[in-house]
Amino acid sequence: MNTMDMLDNLSVRVVAEDSVMYESPFWGQHGISFYVTASKDGFVRHILIDVGQSHEALLHNMKLMGIDPASIDAIVLTHCHYDHTQGLAEVLRAIGKTDIPVIAHPDLFRLNFIDKPYLRHVGITSADAKSNLEKAGAAFFLTADPLQLMPGLATTGYIQRQTDFEEVGIPLKTIDTQNHLVQDPMNDDISVIGAVKGKGIVILSGCSHAGIVNITKHVIAMSGISEVTSIIGGLHLVEAPMERIAKTVDALDSLVVGSIYAGHCTGFNAQVELRKKFGTRFMPLQTGNYFEYP
Repeated sequence: MNTMDMLDNLSVRVVAEDSVMYESPFWGQHGISFYVTASKDGFVRHILIDVGQSHEALLHNMKLMGIDPASIDAIVLTHCHYDHTQGLAEVLRAIGKTDIPVIAHPDLFRLNFIDKPYLRHVGITSADAKSNLEKAGAAFFLTADPLQLMPGLATTGYIQRQTDFEEVGIPLKTIDTQNHLVQDPMNDDISVIGAVKGKGIVILSGCSHAGIVNITKHVIAMSGISEVTSIIGGLHLVEAPMERIAKTVDALDSLVVGSIYAGHCTGFNAQVELRKKFGTRFMPLQTGNYFEYP
């Protein structure tokens, strides 16, 4: 495959995450959201990746960070779960534009639920129904294929499952077109990739339900660039057995030349193993983190 175009600059601000930086005034929430600024040849785009589950906390943090919601040019939703999508209609209203591109997988609005410890819908809530989002300004780009946001910045599209040790990470279910109850493989789990001049590729993941090793291999093949300078996001190893964590960390060690910043659904056990393997090249992700490339 041809090598991906390269950005001149990429910056990532963590505007929502489960934890907050030491002594920060930011609000934490179970969820994730990144405010991404990408530039190439004088063109600058501001992309919001996921919105967490509380628009109040998100907008509070953005105000403290000096981020104007009206600056947002597009929104990427990495998957359907409420802790990445809830309050999107309110966020769109705060942005105050029409025809804002909202990029996601076509399965985004399906029923997605768990039945332990009780029956609970965990997908997009009724307040963020597609019609409500369109009324608030969304123009949907729903595709299973990679989508270029600008040269050097793209979504991954559907992630091919390659490893034999990775799985969704939580027993999710849905109802198929024949009205049968089935396991949900989270085909809608996508990530965002930025390719930066002189640095390599940066992977931004919401929860990595597709498996972070699968995602990383997919991104390397898709971009034609083998240098992974950063992985930022949730790795959904919070309930994973230690054997899977060990295999994941070993695989990442062979794939990532730079740093990993993982939080949200990653889990303490996985964070410990990542720190042991990567040393100071691993840090827990926190609300308020700021990353800049180059």
